[in-house]
Amino acid sequence: MLSSDLLQQLAINIKQWGKELGFAHVGICDTDLSDEEPKLQEWLDKGYHGEMHYMANHGMMRARPHELQPGCLRVISVRMDYLPPEAGFATNLKDPNLGYISRYAGGRDYHKMMRNRIKKLGDKIAEHLQELGEELPEYRPFVDSAPVLERPLADKAGIGWTGKHSLILSRNAGSWFFLGELLINLPLPVDSPVENECGKCVACIKSCPTNAIVEPYVVDGRRCISYLTIEHQGSIPEEFRPLMGNRIYGCDDCQLVCPVNSESQLTQEWDFHIRDAIKLPKLVNLFLWTEDEFLSRMQGSAIRRIGHSLWLRNIAIALGNAPYSSEIVKVLEAKSNAEDVNEMVQEHIDWALEQQSNKRENEFSLDRKTVRIIKTVEKGLPRDR
Repeated sequence: MLSSDLLQQLAINIKQWGKELGFAHVGICDTDLSDEEPKLQEWLDKGYHGEMHYMANHGMMRARPHELQPGCLRVISVRMDYLPPEAGFATNLKDPNLGYISRYAGGRDYHKMMRNRIKKLGDKIAEHLQELGEELPEYRPFVDSAPVLERPLADKAGIGWTGKHSLILSRNAGSWFFLGELLINLPLPVDSPVENECGKCVACIKSCPTNAIVEPYVVDGRRCISYLTIEHQGSIPEEFRPLMGNRIYGCDDCQLVCPVNSESQLTQEWDFHIRDAIKLPKLVNLFLWTEDEFLSRMQGSAIRRIGHSLWLRNIAIALGNAPYSSEIVKVLEAKSNAEDVNEMVQEHIDWALEQQSNKRENEFSLDRKTVRIIKTVEKGLPRDR
């Protein structure tokens, strides 16, 4: 059995090794999430997980890391910052002809990259203990790859506090970071949670376009634009379509208004910089991508996982929400009933064409009204002599 002094030094080493591997923060906690179980169950009972059936598939194992990894005593939680330079938050959202893509998805898909680095952290721990002649530990890395409540674990490990939008917030990183875990069977000393600094602020709740944050710390996934554009596989309810604006993959609104995010650090990882294909992307150009072009240009991106059909569905809604444009109508009609368009996508194209038609009619109505007003005014003016 490892001595307390050795475990204390090992915890210090782990945090240093983590930073050398590119993690901005490393924290350690035990596996007791019993306080989270009733919250999770209530969230599931209310159906807030929508089509994310994996959230309910493993019962309460999601809140019991020691059941997921037998013998696990500690969770090493890691944070990797992803905020890229030239993120273009305001520019993309303010221009309805551009597609808005959540900042986490602008660069390379983080899952494999982070998991490989977390595994290297575990290997480094094992190598160190082997050099000391100690028994090798059992460990397992996770990055969204198993039923783990990563946010409560990160909260408990002192990575940050849980914001009212349910994301983890850090005083020096905001919420622009990924989380990962290493489950290990060593009784390492644990870190203390940090104080919740949200106070009375409700900016995130008020800013949600679809009112998905139904109460502080509770998100109805079925209303969330990130869920609708990424997880939801079928037709998007019409009530949400106008509210989605030009958000074609994810939504950052609750993070953009958060005052803590004003102090966020830019990522040091080149892989998370926004790829050229989706920098200030025009909706009409994105909509014209063939499936082969989509797969090629999104190679290595998290966006690729939703597939071409959902990509077209999301962009069709954004085109419908854009101001009237003959170019938009042209590309929608050109894509209508094309070989790469299924029934579900066609429904959204038809909806978008209807929105464009209505806007065109409104423009004509306004033009006619303006002409009538001008003529009326002119009749009342004295003639030139």
